[in-house]
Amino acid sequence: MKIIVIGGTGLIGSKVVANLTARGHQAVAASPNSGVNTYTGEGLGAALAGADVVVDLANSPSFEDDAVLDFFRTAGRNLLTAEVEAGVGHHVALTIVGAERVPDSGYMRAKIAQEQVIEQAGQPYTIVRSTQFFEFLRSIADAGTDGDTVLVPTAALQPIAAVDVAAAVTEAALADPINGSYEIAGPAKIGFDTLIREVLAADHDPRTVVGDEHARYFGTELTDGSITAGPDAHLGATTFAEWLAANPKQK
Repeated sequence: MKIIVIGGTGLIGSKVVANLTARGHQAVAASPNSGVNTYTGEGLGAALAGADVVVDLANSPSFEDDAVLDFFRTAGRNLLTAEVEAGVGHHVALTIVGAERVPDSGYMRAKIAQEQVIEQAGQPYTIVRSTQFFEFLRSIADAGTDGDTVLVPTAALQPIAAVDVAAAVTEAALADPINGSYEIAGPAKIGFDTLIREVLAADHDPRTVVGDEHARYFGTELTDGSITAGPDAHLGATTFAEWLAANPKQK
């Protein structure tokens, strides 16, 4: 099959392209750098010609509330319209577990808007809803840093390794569309502050982690059930300890 991966040079996209190629498919990475821009529509018609599946892994260049909402709505509509015109048979998108449960977050509202655009487009689709990635924990710590202190929520997360996300997206792209969504998550629910504390300890980072139940994540307070997965989620194989041992901080 010919499969176009929008955002195919990113953290997840590059792994999806490699997975699909290894399995004998024609996987094409598409991004603004390759002349394909879902937000402006540039290059979409040519890129999607002859494609069987499109995997949308694009992210907004801005996380400001209005900008991110505009990006996911506009890019989604442009992409899905081009897919219909090109006769693409399956649209696969990666969104976020629990986005509808944290409406105070502009980013999460934008991801729900993205899902709504997909559901209303009339194009066969599969939405894979993922929990947070282990790979983002260090940047989350940096975002919560004030001096030598890292302030983070205490609610549980259920993070997943990028390699497991890519594996799930790959399987979705090769399967028939379900015209619905399903969840993927890491194998365990772990306190937000515990995750950050253990990452910093593994990095020999002297910053002090302070957990606060009212600390905000993407603009919203969290509870243990806000962005953790339900009982039917597909669980990744990689544990936090395994990921941490295999992914030391880059110097």
